[in-house]
Amino acid sequence: MTFDKKNKVKNIFDDISGKYDLLNHLLSFGIDKRWRRKALKLTGLNKNSFLLDVACGTGDVAIEAKKLGVEKIVGADFSHNMLSLFNNKSKWIIGNNVQMVAEQMPFKDNSFTNITVAFGVRNFYDIQEGFNSFYRVLKSGGKATIIEFSLPKNKFFASLYKFYFKKVLPIIGGIISGNKSAYTYLPNSVEEFDEKINLEVLLKNSGFKKIEKHFLTFGIVQVVIAEK
Repeated sequence: MTFDKKNKVKNIFDDISGKYDLLNHLLSFGIDKRWRRKALKLTGLNKNSFLLDVACGTGDVAIEAKKLGVEKIVGADFSHNMLSLFNNKSKWIIGNNVQMVAEQMPFKDNSFTNITVAFGVRNFYDIQEGFNSFYRVLKSGGKATIIEFSLPKNKFFASLYKFYFKKVLPIIGGIISGNKSAYTYLPNSVEEFDEKINLEVLLKNSGFKKIEKHFLTFGIVQVVIAEK
């Protein structure tokens, strides 16, 4: 993974930002909201949490966290357009939202009780370096919560899932967003990520000790929670 990937991903999300929310909810049949809510409840966020939402996109995780009582939230994303939409949707957030990459966080050590990243880890240009940053800026006992797509283990469901993801989704996403390549990148990146990346191993390499993993909706989404 290289800096070329960093700029490619930034350009994709800058371009599709205006239709991002619509397509997220449409293409997931609205289940994406349930995934975020479930993951945050598993994490145990509360009014005392200080949350850094990495790859925050337009702010859906932050909004769910606010509903759970979290008041101190910082949003971070490398896409300027996504961050602008985040700011517009989440003006109540306490904290300075930051344009940055996960691999190079401009925060002091031991700053946050929680980090979340929803469907963004596979877009990091160096996942291990990103997790090293997570570990550095989390307080002792703090948690990193990763929500990411995965390929179902059931062969029949996996075949249906792949057909939808690789044949149907790019067409619908391309028509609505005007950028078919962005919605071709999505299924390709998920498949590559599932084949090559072991989140638990990378998190352990960064120093995280206690790691738990949950699967949602027949295994198409994984939630990994790592404690410092």
